[in-house]
Amino acid sequence: MPIRAVLWDIDDTLFDYTGADAAGLARHLRDEGLGDRYGTPAEALALWRKATELHWGRFSAGEVTFQGQRQDRVRDFLGEPALTAAEADAWFERYVGHYRAAWTLFPDVLPVLDALAGSHRHGVLSNSSEANQDPKLRHLGLRDRFEVLVCAAELGVSKPDTAAFLAACAALGLPPAEVAYVGDQPEIDARGARDAGLTAVWLDRDGRRGPGPGGVHRIEGLGQLPGLLAADTRFGARSGIR
Repeated sequence: MPIRAVLWDIDDTLFDYTGADAAGLARHLRDEGLGDRYGTPAEALALWRKATELHWGRFSAGEVTFQGQRQDRVRDFLGEPALTAAEADAWFERYVGHYRAAWTLFPDVLPVLDALAGSHRHGVLSNSSEANQDPKLRHLGLRDRFEVLVCAAELGVSKPDTAAFLAACAALGLPPAEVAYVGDQPEIDARGARDAGLTAVWLDRDGRRGPGPGGVHRIEGLGQLPGLLAADTRFGARSGIR
């Protein structure tokens, strides 16, 4: 079957999440008077990312609410376990203000969406929430490009669970065999999409992360995607793009 639609990851695929997170956290810590508390900006970001991964994992496992994982991230990062929910929320919102100011698309995003506009339908499957991702896509001028926005917080299941990918395909009204998924995470995105029966495309922007899972297509920039989709690719087939 031909590929009729592309489902997209957002963070670090379309949107430079890593860059915005790093810049936003550095500016936030400066304004909070914590600029020297964690050593270098890179060391502060590593601690923030560690807390993010820990508590996002708890949210994905259903152990805490979306807002609760944010609050716990702040408590862990600051080393203040007694921080109230209101105090943690306020600290996180001040961080978000700096983070949003640094939002930007990768330069290859608009050209590839333009190139595929007449040939493929488009949607989003994200492990975040609609409350997060819908405003982000609108701010970046992308929301109207996507027919559907499916997010883990509302869906109740996260990538790489097969059910998340199947729900996004169902939202498009297409079988998995007619849908490609593009994301930057080899396991969460590519392996998960492959196991759900989609054509899995792993976006390895730095080109230094190893071969990745078998049965997926690896590209190093979105400019390679139209050629890949135009080829007669099938789930399980190996792409010549490595």
